[in-house]
Amino acid sequence: MPCFPQPGSVTVCEINRDLITSETLSDDGAKETYGKILGITFSPVPFQSEVGPPPSPDRETAPKKGLLQSLFHPNHVNLLPEVDLQGLSWHPHKHVIAFISGSNQVLVRDYEDSEGKEPCILANELQKDVKVLEWRPNGGRTLSVACSGGICIWAASFPGSVASVRSGASSFLGTLSRGSGIRYTLVDFLRSHNGEQITALSWSPDGRYLASGSYESSSFTIWDVAQGIGTPIRRGLAGISILKWSPTGDYFFSAKFDGTFYLWETNTWASESWSSTSGFVKGASWDPDGHMILLAFSKSSTLGSIHFASKPPSLDAHLLPVELPEITALTNSQGIEKIAWDASGERLAVSFKDCDELYSGLIAIYDVRRTPLISASLIGFIRGPGEYPKPIAFSFHDKFKQGPLLSVCWSSGFCCTYPLIFRSNVLP
Repeated sequence: MPCFPQPGSVTVCEINRDLITSETLSDDGAKETYGKILGITFSPVPFQSEVGPPPSPDRETAPKKGLLQSLFHPNHVNLLPEVDLQGLSWHPHKHVIAFISGSNQVLVRDYEDSEGKEPCILANELQKDVKVLEWRPNGGRTLSVACSGGICIWAASFPGSVASVRSGASSFLGTLSRGSGIRYTLVDFLRSHNGEQITALSWSPDGRYLASGSYESSSFTIWDVAQGIGTPIRRGLAGISILKWSPTGDYFFSAKFDGTFYLWETNTWASESWSSTSGFVKGASWDPDGHMILLAFSKSSTLGSIHFASKPPSLDAHLLPVELPEITALTNSQGIEKIAWDASGERLAVSFKDCDELYSGLIAIYDVRRTPLISASLIGFIRGPGEYPKPIAFSFHDKFKQGPLLSVCWSSGFCCTYPLIFRSNVLP
């Protein structure tokens, strides 16, 4: 039977397909369960929750566009809440987490910094209406933050080694973060071509290029971040919902609000178009090898997986369904809300919408097998702290050697981390 956390309890971790709960949210509970095994505990990070901020008035009441303008500058602001925007990101190689903690600010919690118990706050007058963030691979401690009009690039500053602003960048940069421990400097602001609100980000695995997109534009941009130069790429007419670079860098995935999505090979940027009858792609996650990508659709409780038939740069691929029958049978849910797939490919986290009250706000944890097709079996559910908590954002730490590490920002104002421990080499 799947593990079900009783109302009033909070989930602590998984140990061998058993989701452990506690009566209260505390470091003591973590130390007694997974702390002994991992040698580290991840304290919850409190923040001031702003659940479901409405769209900016100027965007919502903008004058109606002409036909030609609406084709090239679509506006899918009403659909944006449906998209799984990445509001939380683990550093690829360190125990450092960043998450959106307010409309205009980001919190960074460094679990490796013994002096910095308090989170670092990233805020700047340029950083407004934050939607997405992602750490730069192979770029030290560099964080990209998507906001209104462009992308803020923050970099860590250490004593005797202050992060430098890109040559030629504006004089307003160089703002320091607030908080104890390591400080962050705003080193660049990449302005979107028409001042669009950026709502999608994805770094290339080598950290050289950053892809950005907007619900307001039918094109996405590939930035050479060192140069501060962006190249727009357009296919189709609808606004962008999702962008995802593959872990190997050979492929790139883009999706639009009209239900079309594209697979690109990144050598020549040739692409293959697909279309969905189950709404638009609202969530996407690559497998660790970059051989397949898992998709969530806006009008379906069934996931899709695209499997490549040949090696790169071939775009021959097949789209297959991935059933999650328990979601419908147990919860009466009418659809998927968010998904996250850990880098080992063995754990999948799924939140769902329009379900029975008993399951409202829970996150389902699946054991995943790839042999070679994807199959998923339900382990149980995670419950957050506080009154009627709902997951705002969640993501896995992709390089935690002792197993999957899932972090969740809850509507109750806590960012909690859940180790999912099931490997024989970790357990005593």
